[in-house]
Amino acid sequence: MDQLPIFFNVNNRCVAVLGGGIAAARKAELAMRAGAQVKVFAAQLCEEFGEIKESEQFRFVPREPLAQDLDGCALLYCASENIEQNRKVHAIAQEVRIPCNVVDMPELCDFTMPSIVDRSPVVIAISTAGTSPILGRMIKARLETLLPAAYGRVAAFVGRYRKKVGSSLESFHQRRRFWERILEGPVVDLVLAGHQAEAIAEFDAQLDAAASGAEHRQQGEVYLVGAGPGDPDLLTFKALRLMQRADVVLYDRLIGKGILNLVRRDAERIYVGKLPQEHTVPQSEISRMLLRLAQEGKRVLRLKGGDPFVFGRGGEEIELLAEAGIPFQVVPGITAASGCAAYAGIPLTHRDHAQTCIFVTGHSKDGQIDLDWKVLLQPRQTVAVYMGLEHLAGLMRSFIGKGAAPSLPVALIDNGTRPNQQVLTATLDTIAEKAAKAGVKGPAILIIGSVVRLREKLDWYVPEEQAHEAAPAAAPAAE
Repeated sequence: MDQLPIFFNVNNRCVAVLGGGIAAARKAELAMRAGAQVKVFAAQLCEEFGEIKESEQFRFVPREPLAQDLDGCALLYCASENIEQNRKVHAIAQEVRIPCNVVDMPELCDFTMPSIVDRSPVVIAISTAGTSPILGRMIKARLETLLPAAYGRVAAFVGRYRKKVGSSLESFHQRRRFWERILEGPVVDLVLAGHQAEAIAEFDAQLDAAASGAEHRQQGEVYLVGAGPGDPDLLTFKALRLMQRADVVLYDRLIGKGILNLVRRDAERIYVGKLPQEHTVPQSEISRMLLRLAQEGKRVLRLKGGDPFVFGRGGEEIELLAEAGIPFQVVPGITAASGCAAYAGIPLTHRDHAQTCIFVTGHSKDGQIDLDWKVLLQPRQTVAVYMGLEHLAGLMRSFIGKGAAPSLPVALIDNGTRPNQQVLTATLDTIAEKAAKAGVKGPAILIIGSVVRLREKLDWYVPEEQAHEAAPAAAPAAE
C-alpha cells in the first residue's frame, strides 16, 4: 500500500482552493458537499463556479493566498492553471504545515483525490496513488453499476436502528446474525423500493422475533423484471440487484446466457419459454407457479425479454399475485422496438419523417391478422411490429392490400442488440423474400416507415467481438 486511505472530516472547517478554472471549481464543489467552508483564491472565477459561489459556505478572495490566509485551514487544493503559481503556493502550505494537493503533480501532493462512488452515507473511494486517474474513473464506472443510488437510504435506515438493536439483542453473535438477515432480506428491498412504512413494520417484526427467540417466517415476493432486448449492458441497476436477490428464477427463450449468468448462481432456474404455436408452459400455469413459489416464502424472479408490460403479459402474471396479497415489484426493461431500432441506427421518431410511433403485435388469431388498419396507415408515422416473423409474408400483403405503398421502407432486425444481430432493409413487397433467403429465425422485430432510410447515415452498432474486424486501427491515446 503506497498511501494510507482515510476519510477526512472537513465539516464546518476551512478548505482553501487556489485557482479560478474548471478544476478549481470541481474541488470547491466537492469540499462544500462534504460540509466545508471554502475560500477560493484567484484573479477571477470561471462560469463553472455557477451557483456554488452564492452559497454561504463560499468565500472569494481575488488574490494569491498568504501564509496567514491558510492558518486554521484543514487542507489546500492548488488547482491554478499556472504551474509556477501552484508551486509557489504549495511551498507556503509546506511552511505552515497544511496538507496540500496539487492538481496533475502527484510528486507535490500530500494526499491524492480518489474517484468517488457517492451513496451517502456510503462512500467508496478508488485511488491509483496518482498514477492513472483514468483507470480510477473506469473502476468507478464499474462500481456505479453494482450499487443502486438508493443504497444511501439503506445505510441511513440501518443507522437509525443500531441503538435499538443493541439494546434488544445482547450478544454480538445475535446482532451479527440479525443484521445479516436484515441486509439480505425483504427489509432492504422495501427501503430501496421506497416503501418506508412497510420496511419499518417488517424490521420491527424481525427484531421482536429475534429478541424472543422465535423464528420469523420470511414473506415471499415476486420480482417481474424486464431484461431488455438482449444486450446485458441494457439492464437497469434495479434489475441487476433483484437478479442477485432471487431464490428462484422463471425465464423464457428470449433471455440469453449473458443475462441469465447475472442471476445469483445458487438460484433455482425454471425454463418456461414459449415458441410460436409451441407453448412449453401455459400462461395460466406460469401465473400459478409464481403464486405457489411466493407462498412458500421464496423470492421469485420472473425474468422477461424486453419490457414486461409491452406485449409481455406481465399484467396477467401479477394479477393473480395481487388478488392473493403477494407483494411484487415490477422493473421496466428497454422494449425491443426502442433497443433494437437504436442499435440498428433507426430513430423511431424524426422531425422530417415521423411524429408518431405505434407498437403492434403481428400475432394472428385463428390464422387471421386482426389490426386496426385505419390507425396503422397514417402518414409520417413509424410502426413497430412485434412477433411478426411467423406471418411475415401475409402481414406485408395485408399492409399493401389495406393501402400502404409497396415501396414503403421496412427493416427486419433479427436478434437485435446481441452479438449476432443482423438487420435486413427492404420494402413491404420485398422484405419477406429477403428474410426467407437470409434464414432469419428470430427473435425479430419489424420497423416500418421512412425512418428506415436514415439507417445508412446513423447505423453505428458493431458487436464487440467483431469490432476488431470492422474498425480501423485506433490512434494512440493522448497522454
